[in-house]
Amino acid sequence: MKIVTELLAFWQLQADKIGHQTLQHIGLTAASLVLGVLVGVPLGLLLRRRPRLAPWVLGLAGVFQTVPSIALLGFLIPAMGIGPAPAILALFLYSLLPIVRNTLAGVRGVDAAVVDAARGLGLTDGQILRQVELPLAFPVLLAGIRTAAVINVGVATLAAYIAAGGLGEFIFGGIALNNPAMILAGAIPAAGLALGFDAALAGVQRLAGRRLVWAGRALLLALPVLAGLYLLPRAATKLLAGFSPEFVGRADGLPGLQHRYGLRPASVVLAPALVYEAARHGNVDIIDGYSTDGRIRAYDLLTLRDDRHAFPPYQAVPVVRHQTLAQHPELAAALNRLTGQLTDSAMTELNYRVDYLHESPRAVARRFLRERGLWRAPRPVPGPATIRLGSKIFAEQYILTELYTALIRGYTNLGVEAKTGLGGTTICAEALRTGAIDMYPEYTGTGLLVVLQPSAATLDSLGSDPATVLRYVRQQYRRRYQLEWLAPLGFNNTYALLMRRRQAQQLGIGSISELSRFLR
Repeated sequence: MKIVTELLAFWQLQADKIGHQTLQHIGLTAASLVLGVLVGVPLGLLLRRRPRLAPWVLGLAGVFQTVPSIALLGFLIPAMGIGPAPAILALFLYSLLPIVRNTLAGVRGVDAAVVDAARGLGLTDGQILRQVELPLAFPVLLAGIRTAAVINVGVATLAAYIAAGGLGEFIFGGIALNNPAMILAGAIPAAGLALGFDAALAGVQRLAGRRLVWAGRALLLALPVLAGLYLLPRAATKLLAGFSPEFVGRADGLPGLQHRYGLRPASVVLAPALVYEAARHGNVDIIDGYSTDGRIRAYDLLTLRDDRHAFPPYQAVPVVRHQTLAQHPELAAALNRLTGQLTDSAMTELNYRVDYLHESPRAVARRFLRERGLWRAPRPVPGPATIRLGSKIFAEQYILTELYTALIRGYTNLGVEAKTGLGGTTICAEALRTGAIDMYPEYTGTGLLVVLQPSAATLDSLGSDPATVLRYVRQQYRRRYQLEWLAPLGFNNTYALLMRRRQAQQLGIGSISELSRFLR
């Protein structure tokens, strides 16, 4: 099968990365289990002595279990930042309920006659706990740890979104790129780890007598050692990069830099919304970004020169279904009023207002149109005809969507339905091809390398001339998909590698070639 071949090829190509991610995943899971055991077992024993507290404590642990994991991470980020700390804390909170509940159930299940006999022999309460209750309750307690381990292996995949590493990096990258092989490259090892943890703990659980006691002690010693595996992939890191999932997998992203520059920094995957914040707060040293992003100015970041031209031109252009243009010829005239109006500096200013000054995309878009004399009050919509606008999930796309919405409503009698935040390029492109949306703003370099994916010979023949690239993309989209690229908006939002300006100047890094030499 094709997917199996692609998966095996991907694993072979990314063997080192998969190994690092697996170690990180084991470390995250083990670290959270260590905390879960250190807190959950004593808490369960306390509830045995204070039964009135049990409903409250178990209820609170149950609340943590029901909070969606991505929401829990979102709550922790403002207080703890990004990285392993909030991820481990979130996993610890998820592990509490099964460990506390099973500890309490195990101790309660010890036969009262056995406890009375031990007390009759003169054993103290502490000796009864250590020598009678805990050994007898250990199989039930271990079942709770086993359950927590399997849960945490699965939840730990989300840690990749906050720069904590793990096998979720390839999963989210594959989702962003609609790449099943990439998704499976992370999902299959994660499932294997869950089965491995479960099988190992089940093997311990089947033991009896002194063998069970010794196995339990070995387990308590093994978990901190496994937790330490998280540190191994980062031990010799000069600079740490934080990349969005799409950048990691796109041909014009990290793979292109590896091919052109031999650039292979130690890196973590971050949710696109967190990439700039991670650089700003020093959690990572290098990030991917866009040349017109307002946060470059706001956070005093330096755009490293692409001195070997790894990134192609990225002219912003509206892409529209040919069928939509045929049905509503007035649409193209309305959209083309924005042609050439947005220079690089103008788009950067709009992004700055949204990303840093936290103005709404709608307010920013309307102010811009008024300043350029393009604003018109919305016309009445006499019929059901509606243009469905799509966008990716970052501020610039939201601004462009608001600009187009205002132009369509002001210069035509068409209704508008905005479907913003569709995710990565492949999701938007597929939605456009299938008719789920009628148009969205795209970039020529993205359409070329992510959607069309021409041969290396074709790419070389196109070079880096913006007009040549646009002409090729326009022709291929018409022929293959019946989609039309209209006139460019005027700005070129290319991919970029960014560093904090002060750090880059201290290290003498101003270009991607200099960064590559520094990392060797």
